[in-house]
Amino acid sequence: MVDPLTTRRVLHRVLFVALCSVILFVRLLPIDPTAHGLPGPDLMLALTLAWVLRRPDYVPAVLIVMVFIFEDMMLWRPIGLWPLIVLMATEWLRRRETALRDMPFLLELALVGGVMLAMLVVQRLILQITMVDQPALGLELLRWLVTLAAYPLVAGFSLFAFGLRRAATGEVDAFGQRL
Repeated sequence: MVDPLTTRRVLHRVLFVALCSVILFVRLLPIDPTAHGLPGPDLMLALTLAWVLRRPDYVPAVLIVMVFIFEDMMLWRPIGLWPLIVLMATEWLRRRETALRDMPFLLELALVGGVMLAMLVVQRLILQITMVDQPALGLELLRWLVTLAAYPLVAGFSLFAFGLRRAATGEVDAFGQRL
């Protein structure tokens, strides 16, 4: 018999992959949401950061890398650069998850905004060094702002639709180990 904690982790991992697949499918549809000039948010990044800050055990590093490498292949981006940057950012946040549990949401939003901006700067620097064509900086900054504005919606959706909340300080699993 499988314990409920393992079942919950596996189900949430499958749910994460399913949500990322739906987001990627919608991005690949032949519609142009940027026709009015406003780029769409990076919902996959917002979802990943929200889940890592709430339940890091539900999204292991290998799963994050696999999902973002698949996204790179489907969107014809340099394979491996963005997954590496996302992995570094999520592992940095994962290390600080216990310290961030009691943080108010506005500070969490500021932290996520800073992390996403650092990710954008690192990506642009690496692409600049390797002389790869890049989108305009203004467009990238606008996409960053739109993603940051979508982050509360993604976090709220994760909470209300899937019950994904932060572990309380001192919360233990079925085996008595701290979360």
